[in-house]
Amino acid sequence: MENITTQIINKTSELVVGLDLGTTKIAAIVGRKNEFGKIEILGVGKSESLGINRGVVVNIEQTVSSIKSAITIAADKAGVDIGEVIVGIAGQHIKSMQHRGMITRKSLDDEVNQKDIDDLIDNMHRLVMSPGEEIIHVIPQEYIIDKESGIKNPIGHAGIRLEGNFHIITGQVAAVKNIFKCVDRAGYKTVDLHLEPLASADAVLSDEEKEAGVILVDIGGGTTDVAIFHDSIIRHTAVIPFGGNIITEDLKEGCGIIRTQAEQLKVKFGSALAQENQENEIISIPGLRGRKHKEISVNFLARIIQARMQEILEFVLFEIKSSGLEKKLSAGIVITGGGSLLKHLSSLVMLETGMDCRIGTPNEHLAGNDDELKNPSYATAVGLVMKGIEKYERDSKRGANTVKQSMEPDEKTKAETPNEKENINIANHSQAKKGNFLSLFLDRAKDFMSDDV
Repeated sequence: MENITTQIINKTSELVVGLDLGTTKIAAIVGRKNEFGKIEILGVGKSESLGINRGVVVNIEQTVSSIKSAITIAADKAGVDIGEVIVGIAGQHIKSMQHRGMITRKSLDDEVNQKDIDDLIDNMHRLVMSPGEEIIHVIPQEYIIDKESGIKNPIGHAGIRLEGNFHIITGQVAAVKNIFKCVDRAGYKTVDLHLEPLASADAVLSDEEKEAGVILVDIGGGTTDVAIFHDSIIRHTAVIPFGGNIITEDLKEGCGIIRTQAEQLKVKFGSALAQENQENEIISIPGLRGRKHKEISVNFLARIIQARMQEILEFVLFEIKSSGLEKKLSAGIVITGGGSLLKHLSSLVMLETGMDCRIGTPNEHLAGNDDELKNPSYATAVGLVMKGIEKYERDSKRGANTVKQSMEPDEKTKAETPNEKENINIANHSQAKKGNFLSLFLDRAKDFMSDDV
């Protein structure tokens, strides 16, 4: 989805708010992880999106107003206070590339630790980008230690030369700053960025699908995001500058109606496969200000929609071939986002690509039976709640490890066993007694000599 998405983390209650800022709507979801590992939804808020187009903020004041409206509704339902935010980002300005980095470790005897990995990733963040671009994500794919490749987790290995293959996500500096500005003016602090397709993938893809190889196609209002996984690793990402809104524009122009009517026709009667509709199915549309009504064939609507969806799928196929994994994606395609609600879309995808296809919904990770949220259009927001919970748990774990390390004795103290400490103390005590006896003897000798004199 092309949406700009934020998360708000409430550190005291461990609640997370996923805020999906799309071209057509803004949805805020307040959730937390229950004792069974499921996401419990406490509040949902939704408002009309007025200031975003194709993942880019085009009107700051309208975007700020929409953010406040959606979050206020969700916060009132959940009864939570909102503080820091994690911002999700997408849009046609997002690019990706592959890069290999390397560091030389000081000792072969010391095992690779988390600091070595952090240093390697930090080096990737220092890469020189084209003017106006900055690095958003550095995602490890595999590690190489002294030319031994295929290592997913290098911690505990021994070696001097540590290398890594990375998937790097970049975005335009101006677009990122405008997102930060909107969040800041809405009253929240931005502490991190997340790529939206990765959040959506967490919500709708299973671990088995990621391992087998799968393509996530997130159809938003302004853009379509593509994320390709294989061997449980993100291998390729891309943004296609077409989404559900362009279909609405096609219907508006093709049927000679206003945009509101075109959107209603798409939602209520739209189909991605013309052959599934009868020629004699007719829709009557009221005319404007007393003008004569219009009659439009459902089959004609479907032909317009199918032509545009076929074009979008051509771009998706191009990205699949560009990834070099075309023959390794045995789990097929998973479609999500608001655009996936078109009737017969999965059938069209299978016809055009020859791959298996299903519609991805986030209900697998949700506790309860809220039918409203078991909807592809909420996949990004639910995924961001999951990302926020992961961040909270990761930061808590690191904090605990830091405290543990600070409480551990130093190397000198570790080397001293309890018996050694006791022996040292006894020796010191004996030396002190010996010193006191010698001082006493010298004092008495002085007195004796002075008496003789």
